[in-house]
Formats: sequence, structure tokens, C-alpha cells
Amino acid sequence: MRKPLTTLAVTATLALSTVLTLGLTGCVTNNEGGHPEGWAEVKPAAVPELAAKVPEDIRKRGTIRIGTNPTFAPAEFKDSQGNIIGFDIDLAKATAAVLGLDLVVQEQDFALILPSVSGNAVDFGASGFTSNEERRKTYDFVDYLDTGLQWARSPESDITPDTACGKTVAVQRNTVADMDDLPLKNQECLDKGLPAIDKLAYQDAGTAATAVVLGRAEALAADSPVSAWAVARSDGKLEMAGDIYDSAPFGWPVPKDSELGPVLAEALQHLIDTGEYQRIFAMWGLEDGAVEQATINGEDY
Repeated sequence: MRKPLTTLAVTATLALSTVLTLGLTGCVTNNEGGHPEGWAEVKPAAVPELAAKVPEDIRKRGTIRIGTNPTFAPAEFKDSQGNIIGFDIDLAKATAAVLGLDLVVQEQDFALILPSVSGNAVDFGASGFTSNEERRKTYDFVDYLDTGLQWARSPESDITPDTACGKTVAVQRNTVADMDDLPLKNQECLDKGLPAIDKLAYQDAGTAATAVVLGRAEALAADSPVSAWAVARSDGKLEMAGDIYDSAPFGWPVPKDSELGPVLAEALQHLIDTGEYQRIFAMWGLEDGAVEQATINGEDY
């Protein structure tokens, strides 16, 4: 759940790959391409009746533009060649193909993506946006993945989100865990007369995950897909800590009442109905968060 509206991310970019490779013998890192093992591009055919519904300016252009901030694996991150990859990118590219369009990926600071959507500099955001009530006041969100916060820890630790008082927790800076969740949990500790949580905030969650592996922190506070990605690639040096909580979907923001929102939702539903959506998330190990119905702001479109 990214903030300045964010979520935590564990990067399997060079940050994670390099730090883990240098600091930990035998730790699982990226393969050469950066994609998970068994990955293959999903290339659906265009659906003419859906392509005909694309707003005219986008249809004439022949491309659809997304804004993304690639520090948020496995949603969006850079491989060793600097290419932006991730499940957000795969899903957006497949959705564009259904609409007969080519995808244009624009790297941006996270805080600039929503203003870029408002200003028509990009057509929608694809960057691990949490689709919540506050954001829905200004944007419509095409919801595509069920997520929530979930922690990862060292196997030597018994820390959970409910037992963090007096312990050290790593987060990615300016995320929900950093700005909302841990401050709330810390205040609960203080209200009970217990020691405060020692929060270590890092620029990216790959570094935060590495801090746990190296013993500098006992847990990583992150989104469920992000924590699962970190655990799966840690060669047993991380494990999940507690259940998912504060569930909320990821969504693609478009301008409020935009023509594009329902078109994206229909294209996404086509991918769900044909099984191509499930293929994408299975390759990234995120089957548990897959949805059966595309929605806009949590409701039928």
C-alpha cells in the first residue's frame, strides 16, 4: 500500500541482488533477466469490440501510457539491464494488447504519478497503488489484486505485528507501514507502558529486507505480495510473520468518471475469463491475491 498515497516493496532489482550477493553467501537473488523462473510474456490477441471502446485520443495514438515508480518488486522494478519489469507491467501490457494498443512505460517519482494522471501526461498509474476511500474521492481505481500488510522475519525471531514492542522493524521510507501502521503500533506500545518500536526506514524495501537478513532488524513490515517475494528469494533466511491484515486491493488510477476506467475493467475481465490474468499472477507466485471479478472502486462497473 504505497504512500504519499504507497506500499512497501521488496526490490529484486540490482539493489536487492547486489546487497544480498555481496553480504550473504548462497542467498537467492535475481536470475539474469530479473523475471521469476518459468516466466513468459503473456501476449493476448486484440479484441475488436473492446478496442472500439477505447477513448478516441488514445485509439488514434495507438499507445496507452502508464506512470510507474520501479522500486517496488515484484510489482515494478528494474532488471540487471535497467528494463522495468514486474507483475504490474505484465498485466498492463496484456491489457493494452487486448485493447489493440502498445504499452508505453514512463518512469516517474511515485508522488508525481497521480498528478500526471490528472494532467493527462499518462493515461493511468500502475505502481502498486492501494485503492482506498480517500483516493477514490479524486480518482477511479480499476482494482486488480487483493493485498494487505504482512510481515517477514528471520527464522530465529518470533516477532509478529502484535509483538513488536521494544523490537526493531525495517520498512521502506514513505510507505503505509512507515507512515501509518508502525506509528500506530508504536503508540499502542507506549500507551501500554511497553518499550517503543525501533523503526529503521530505508529508501527501498530491498535494503529493508537485507537489514532483516543481516540481523539489523527483526522484521520487515510490507505488503503481502512484497513480503512473499522477499521470503521466496531469501534461501530460507526469511519467513512470514503473522497473517495478512488491513486488506485492500491494488488498483490502476484513472481520472474520476473517465471513459477509460470501464474500458480497462472490461479488458481486465477478458484476461480473467480467458485465464491469462491467472497465468500472469501464477508466474509471480501471487495466486492467492488473484481476483475473480474486475471492479472499479470495489464495485461492478
